Amino acid sequence: MYAVIKTGGKQYRVAAGEKLKIEQIPAEIGAEVTLDQVLMVGEGESVQIGAPLVAGAAVKVTVLAQGRHDKVKIFKMRRRKHYQKHQGHRQNYTEIRIDGISV
Repeated sequence: MYAVIKTGGKQYRVAAGEKLKIEQIPAEIGAEVTLDQVLMVGEGESVQIGAPLVAGAAVKVTVLAQGRHDKVKIFKMRRRKHYQKHQGHRQNYTEIRIDGISV
C-alpha cells in the first residue's frame, strides 16, 4: 500500500517503513504525528484519488530527527563591474518514518 501526501508545499509518494526528509514540522523527536493531507491511496490495481483529498485517509509517522541540510552556496557576479555577492543557505528538515497508512 502506498499514498501520496502533501506537506510543506511538496508532494511525496510514501509506503510503510520508509524514511524521508520533509520540510520542518514543529514536533519533538520520537513523537507520533498524523498527516491528513492525503491526495491518493493505492494498493495493487485499486487506486483512490481525492478531489482534492481522500476522505478519511491519514498517514501515521514518527519523527526521527530534526536537522539542517548541507549549505547551498549562492554566488552572483557582474563581469567587468567589480560586483560580487556571496550568500549561503541551509534549509531545516524533519526526518520521519512512515508507520502506517489508513483509509
